[in-house]
Amino acid sequence: MADLHIPDALLVKNYVEGNENALATLIKRHESKIYGFIYSKIADRDISNDIFQDTFIKVIKTLKSNSYNEEGKFLPWVMRISHNLIVDHFRKTKKMPMYRETEEFSIFSIMSDDSLTIENKMIFDQVEVDLKKIIEELPEDQKEVLVMRMYQDMSFKEISELTGVSINTALGRMRYALMNLRKIIDKHQIILTN
Repeated sequence: MADLHIPDALLVKNYVEGNENALATLIKRHESKIYGFIYSKIADRDISNDIFQDTFIKVIKTLKSNSYNEEGKFLPWVMRISHNLIVDHFRKTKKMPMYRETEEFSIFSIMSDDSLTIENKMIFDQVEVDLKKIIEELPEDQKEVLVMRMYQDMSFKEISELTGVSINTALGRMRYALMNLRKIIDKHQIILTN
């Protein structure tokens, strides 16, 4: 099959230009990795199927609106979309346990306010902004591994498959990324705590 040799970027371009088969090829090429990733987080076949379909609905909408600009990073981009949908799923389905008030038990004994104060939220947001700026200073290969690991919650095995490097290389890049982050933080005397 000639489709196997067509790069993802060219298939994306062909799809945007109207070739529906190009998207089918992309889905077929990556469905086992993407579905496997979703299923590894959800562990429910029906919900995983729904999230897989929602992922490609978002992919299609983005491609059709001409706002895709990942330059040859199609699979990591799709994985990011599926990861965000998984997070949304867990946010929506977060269920509160039911408690009944009795003489021995008061609901007030387990209630606590974990919400961030306005001040803490501002500090937290600033730390996020500072951290993203620092991460931008890293070499591209280290930044890629760090973002996949920390923000996309991917295993080193998944990272090695997506980037085409060995697990040891991915681990090494992560190690160097963390060392370089420490150097940048020390150099600029940045405080990343609240």
